[in-house]
Amino acid sequence: MNKKAALHNLGCKVNAYEMEAMRQLLEEAGYEIVPFAPGADVYVINTCTVTNIADRKSRQMLHKAKKMNPKAVVVAAGCYSQISREAVEEDPCVDIVLGNNRKGELVEALELYQTAGEAQGVYSRITEIEKEAACEELWVTKTSEHTRASLKVQDGCNQFCSYCIIPYARGRIRSRRPEEVCQEVRALTERGCREIVLTGIHLSSYGKDQGTTLQELICRVHEIPGVERIRLGSLEPGILTEEFAAAMGQLPKLCPHFHLSLQSGCDATLKRMNRHYTAGEYREKCQLLRETFYEPALTTDVIVGFPGETREEFEQTYAFLKELALYETHIFKYSRRKGTRADAMPDQVPETVKNERSALLIELGEENRRRFEEKHLGRETQVLFEEKITLEGKEYYTGYTREYIKAALPANRDYTNQCLEGILGREMGAHLYLLENH
Repeated sequence: MNKKAALHNLGCKVNAYEMEAMRQLLEEAGYEIVPFAPGADVYVINTCTVTNIADRKSRQMLHKAKKMNPKAVVVAAGCYSQISREAVEEDPCVDIVLGNNRKGELVEALELYQTAGEAQGVYSRITEIEKEAACEELWVTKTSEHTRASLKVQDGCNQFCSYCIIPYARGRIRSRRPEEVCQEVRALTERGCREIVLTGIHLSSYGKDQGTTLQELICRVHEIPGVERIRLGSLEPGILTEEFAAAMGQLPKLCPHFHLSLQSGCDATLKRMNRHYTAGEYREKCQLLRETFYEPALTTDVIVGFPGETREEFEQTYAFLKELALYETHIFKYSRRKGTRADAMPDQVPETVKNERSALLIELGEENRRRFEEKHLGRETQVLFEEKITLEGKEYYTGYTREYIKAALPANRDYTNQCLEGILGREMGAHLYLLENH
């Protein structure tokens, strides 16, 4: 009988990619992949450590796995394991520990652990991540989504923002070879995947360690037959030069959907965060994209309640976001993270104040989002359909426009993985729009 393995992912898109790669490794080794529920022989938790809350969630999932089957082998992989090695190795619920750049050794670690038995104690593979010079060789040739595939092309970060632990968990910047990326894209498109999302821990730095650039990689992926859409993960404002924008504007497969990391609209706050741009420079990058693409979807992240953030600083951020009118703004209340400079900063903002400011920014973000979507109503658009849903007792297929607006069609036939053109019509609730006259 094949052994059963269950997997649970915490954290970012890079983690999600690595989880898909581990799932594929287990399947190739003969494991049956089952839901994260009682009954599995192996539980793999891909952990996150971006905040103290993420650490706690990681521990909770490890304990939940062991509780579901005390005899199962529980694997703690990823960022929390990398940063908190001793705590994870001493956790009685954990059997195998895999740090970053070691997830590809999952099957080998399971075999060695199961051969040696419980007597050997916790089996651990943690590398000195800051000394790693190459990306781990993980591959995904099929995904559970089928339509869209996120592809990790870069790992590590050299930025050292004052609130962020990730450079210590992921190490320095490392890029995958362009040939390897293109080979994986071809394998995915051969299996029917039509949209590729290029992602990384610090995507904008892709190629700096190899003498190439993200721009060159995007152009190479664009030439691969079968690729119909390309999206980009989070970008730093600095990469958006006139040359980069002009090159991207010449690529019809590139979706006009860009996530530009902001964090604050106040220069004083940005400086304390150790972000390497000003609000004015960020504004210029948004304008450059809006000049290059027709009504592009611009999205961002904002941290509210960063240490030292005064009422005046917050109001600057609020006014800046209102002026920019971005499509989506992901609001995060600042969460202290041990090991970062911001954790030791004076003037920590009370939780009540963070909650108030967060609510104001979320409300503003919803207004901006609705206005952006309303601009696109009645316009001809293209939707790539992904899945079937039930809404008010009726079945629909849903997918996304190139700007990542969610649209639906009545399920009178199977539209999965089909691109259809039509007019974005009435809202069906929860930012879902009907595709009409297709």
